[in-house]
Amino acid sequence: MPCSGEPIAYHAVRSGEVSHALIWWPLLAVEGSSATMADMRSWPTPEFERAQGDASQLRLYDTADKAIKPVTIQGDTAGMYVCGITPYDSTHLGHAATYLTFDLIYRQLLDQGKKVHYVQNITDVDDPLFERAERDGVDWRELGTSQIDLFRSDMELMSVFPPQDYVGAMETIDEVIDLVQKLLDKGAAYVVDDEYPDVYASIEATAQFGYESNYTREQMEVFFAERGGDPDRAGKKDPLDALIWRAHREGEPSWDSPFGPGRPGWHVECSAIATNRLGHQFEIQGGGSDLIFPHHEFSAAHAEAGHDVERMANFYVHTGMIGLDGTKMSKSLGNLVFVHKLVEQGVDPSAIRLGVFAGHYRSDRDWSQEVLADASQRLEMWRAALANPGTMDEAQALVQQVREHLANDLDTPSALAAIDEWAGTDHGANEDAAAGCIRQAISALLGVNL
Repeated sequence: MPCSGEPIAYHAVRSGEVSHALIWWPLLAVEGSSATMADMRSWPTPEFERAQGDASQLRLYDTADKAIKPVTIQGDTAGMYVCGITPYDSTHLGHAATYLTFDLIYRQLLDQGKKVHYVQNITDVDDPLFERAERDGVDWRELGTSQIDLFRSDMELMSVFPPQDYVGAMETIDEVIDLVQKLLDKGAAYVVDDEYPDVYASIEATAQFGYESNYTREQMEVFFAERGGDPDRAGKKDPLDALIWRAHREGEPSWDSPFGPGRPGWHVECSAIATNRLGHQFEIQGGGSDLIFPHHEFSAAHAEAGHDVERMANFYVHTGMIGLDGTKMSKSLGNLVFVHKLVEQGVDPSAIRLGVFAGHYRSDRDWSQEVLADASQRLEMWRAALANPGTMDEAQALVQQVREHLANDLDTPSALAAIDEWAGTDHGANEDAAAGCIRQAISALLGVNL
């Protein structure tokens, strides 16, 4: 971020085309800016008491290896990086489904007695934020701050474990510059020699490029063009080479660097944020399935080339897309269901969790009034069943079933079905401790409060 107070213009790093510039004042030049988006504090950690019994070995589907594999942690701490939001609108069910998935992973790792070092970024400077602020006639900083605060509130309401490192893009420019310089020094990146000396990372910089997505060249070309790439940029060695430093253009913001003033590319930001906090290799890189390529492929490749490692993450975990009444839920279509509005309408946050968990996290699935009604009914049935919980042996058997289903690539539909069967059974003999055992386990493993 420039340190002067002169007004400058900005357009999105990820945009494939140059949009109309929007004039703004640098955050660092604003009085009292520490109270704005630069304050990337996380939200409170929910209560967690480990369920009774023995944990099951967590197994997850790895996009790169196309297989469900056991998650083995070296040491006592698992590193997990999940791509965060752009704060120009409220948390919708598509966001919630992603963060609830990684909350489940967090909980299963805690159940195994592991610690979790969770890192999440937030894109606190981007075109959609400026455009929404201009449309609504509000200051972009105020809009961003309000949406970040709302996101925190939504996550807290839904009992989602927060990241220990909640990092804004504006905080990490120096880290990006350092990684870009490493890539240049290693010959993994090059400068386009023309009026604008942009820096690109070569797809040939790592022998394993393409391993994360397993996409064909043809698929890569389609997604690269659709998702912010610039395949037609003159001077590139390969159309798929990714921008890691955009040289300064008139009317755009820029930061000083050893390779000239400019601003960072999208993928390399996540590479720098993740590896500087979790190490050059860590356990889990996660996000929605729309990030498989190019974002996660390139963020891994930049880190691997820069730090001489074969594989950035042991697991690349991706969630399916959420639709509304049969149509993909997206901001561009305007068919969003917002978490805070559901809660304002009186929906129990635990019912939201159960609605999301009714489908498997890797599947594209639908949200509807029927899904919500079924989830609310299920929650009430489980709560009522605590009055007739059965014996401790039955309770412990149920807890073990739930553990095993969740350990099997987060098989929430089977876990919910097992609890449904327990809730619908007349157990006869009941023990007071059984209800507490079940309540505690469902809270710890599923984040559902009974």
